[in-house]
Amino acid sequence: MGPGTLWSVLIKGYDYGPLVAGEWLLGRAGFWSNHLLAVCRFTSGESPPAPEWFGDDGADTDALSEVLLGDQAWPAFRIPFQGGHSAVVVYRNLIGDFGIDYVLTQPDWPRAEDLSSFDGDWYGPGLSWRDIVHIAETPDVTAPGVHDTAARLLLLVPLLADDELPPEAPARVNAALTAIGAPEDSAQDTADHLLRNRRPAAGRRADADSPLSGGGRRHTEPASDESAALWALDLTRSQNDALADALGSRPLPASAS
Repeated sequence: MGPGTLWSVLIKGYDYGPLVAGEWLLGRAGFWSNHLLAVCRFTSGESPPAPEWFGDDGADTDALSEVLLGDQAWPAFRIPFQGGHSAVVVYRNLIGDFGIDYVLTQPDWPRAEDLSSFDGDWYGPGLSWRDIVHIAETPDVTAPGVHDTAARLLLLVPLLADDELPPEAPARVNAALTAIGAPEDSAQDTADHLLRNRRPAAGRRADADSPLSGGGRRHTEPASDESAALWALDLTRSQNDALADALGSRPLPASAS
């Protein structure tokens, strides 16, 4: 897959394929167009998204896709934050069943929690803008994985499920794009296309009744200082409190656990 030793990655409860550390791929030409082109929404009459939006060209994008999609080594991108938690992006390269899985891990948990999967359609609750920004900006630099704030934000932005965004959201994504080499003169348009792709927060509400996300857990909206992720994941009381602390949010009310 790449130079040197391929470090295997273990995710408790995720046993579908041969996971390897993929962080070194972030600096390769063609990575960001592979990761983000499919989630740039455009309308009739607009130019379709192209690798050049991310500072890439078609040849680089095609060459790196062969690496990202290899069935013998599935790249996993770890995004560690407080309390030993990590969001992990996994390229699930099953033959005939390719997709990208986003999971949340913590060493003391019996298994990883599913945040979302994408295989042409989205499944799972996703994350709010607040959660994505908080995770991006609070790296645990003692743990292996991606520590650069811009890269963390862009790895997670496909998860975005929110009805309203704060006014600074486009500027934040714009800055992240230029930081990874996207052209400055088009980065704002690219940011707008990425944010336009977000799913409604209602997607989290619907998924709260599925076994995947801790069925039947929530019947009311979370307060503004609660993490939407807490309502969607099947966590114990202590896990909920620790994750709330890691996300800088209010713990889920005890009656909802």
